[in-house]
Amino acid sequence: MKSLTHIIFSILIILFIGSTSVNAAFKIPKYETYTLENGLQVYLMQQSEVPMVNVSLVVKSGAMHDGKLFGLANLTGEALQFGSGKLSKTEIEDQLAFLGAEINSNTSTEMSFLNISFMTKDTDIIFPLFSDIALKPSFDETEFSKFKKRFLAQLEQRKESPRGIIGDAFARLYFGEHPYGNPVSGNDKTVSKIALSDVKSFYKNYYTPKNSALIVVGDFNKKSWIKSIEKQFSQWQGDAPKEKLMPLNSSPNQSNVLLINKGDAIETTFLIGGKGISANHPDAVAVQVINTILGGRFTSWLNDELRVNSGLTYGARSNFNSYQYGGNFTISTFTKTASTFEALDLATKTYMRIWEKGIDQETLSSAKAYVKGRFPPRYETSGQLASLLARMWSLSLDDSYINSFETNVDSLDIEKANEIARRLFPKDNLQYVLVGKADDIRENAKTYGKLKEVEIKD
Repeated sequence: MKSLTHIIFSILIILFIGSTSVNAAFKIPKYETYTLENGLQVYLMQQSEVPMVNVSLVVKSGAMHDGKLFGLANLTGEALQFGSGKLSKTEIEDQLAFLGAEINSNTSTEMSFLNISFMTKDTDIIFPLFSDIALKPSFDETEFSKFKKRFLAQLEQRKESPRGIIGDAFARLYFGEHPYGNPVSGNDKTVSKIALSDVKSFYKNYYTPKNSALIVVGDFNKKSWIKSIEKQFSQWQGDAPKEKLMPLNSSPNQSNVLLINKGDAIETTFLIGGKGISANHPDAVAVQVINTILGGRFTSWLNDELRVNSGLTYGARSNFNSYQYGGNFTISTFTKTASTFEALDLATKTYMRIWEKGIDQETLSSAKAYVKGRFPPRYETSGQLASLLARMWSLSLDDSYINSFETNVDSLDIEKANEIARRLFPKDNLQYVLVGKADDIRENAKTYGKLKEVEIKD
């Protein structure tokens, strides 16, 4: 006879399964959007669970707009906090700290973000301060010089970390001269050339209402916030920059190897990759599920083979870097120098399972459950929801991006999964970046494609 504890446990499991089976799929919370007369798009999403508000100003100004001054968009975003209106950088920091508010800026390939979170009760103090930071930056010369000096030191230190530079190196190898290959942080040579006048000019050209969106998520009174937004942002003027994006050419027509020499390295870090997909690709959800199988979770094919079964590395993964008009795909890991090509070959062999063996039903079902389980928790907080709306605006994605996610996952059958995998995961003319001791790996590296060698300090 079963124990009472076992019976109770069984009942709880049945109840849990029953409850989860009737739960509706996650949908994006209700929000409203409107446009000010000056062209600024505004998003309002009320979330009353916590008495806090998250505000983001999103601008279509990322590393792809840097020109030859790599790092300019990033440095401009940082410089917004060097003083505004009548307040110095220190005074702003003190006021925010006193009220427990947090502000940060970040820059990506396509976008720049200025974000702030604060208690609802402090709205009348913080929101006008935020608008001053965004619209009336003083770009203090002294603060700019101090930050630039520190940042250049950080860029120099980053050269000691292969994993810190390899992503930028691969993007440049794959995208070539296309702006998608611009490094977000820049490098010591380009950042050293950026003057405060460059920052001011970049800000004037790109930080305009017709090139931006203001996103407010949290516990707030809608009528009061509409009035406040009108008061703080309606006088902002400026048109969207008129520029044409350089066409994204087809993938490289041959395999290339970029060997980055780090003379004191005892291990090799490498990336293998090729063509990816745009962020709004119709099969983007399916690709996410399939990539989970290949290298998107701890129990992936790549991690199983390179870490668990062979012990060649502590971890291996694959990833799609997707932008509005294209993207790339990468497999990444590291290993001791002596096992460089054993690991590289095993990673390639494992990757080729997509075409040679394909995906089986059990593996697909597991990946679908994993992806669905991770999906809702990504959008639980006001900050996460603000980031979601920012992404949707910047990539021109509608609500189906979220609302159809679980349906798209559920509809992925084994035949469709294998067809998409073989069609969208790059197979030919793969690109390679290796960071390690060149003298020990140069000759073998030549066999994978046309070799180019550079020093890590360069």
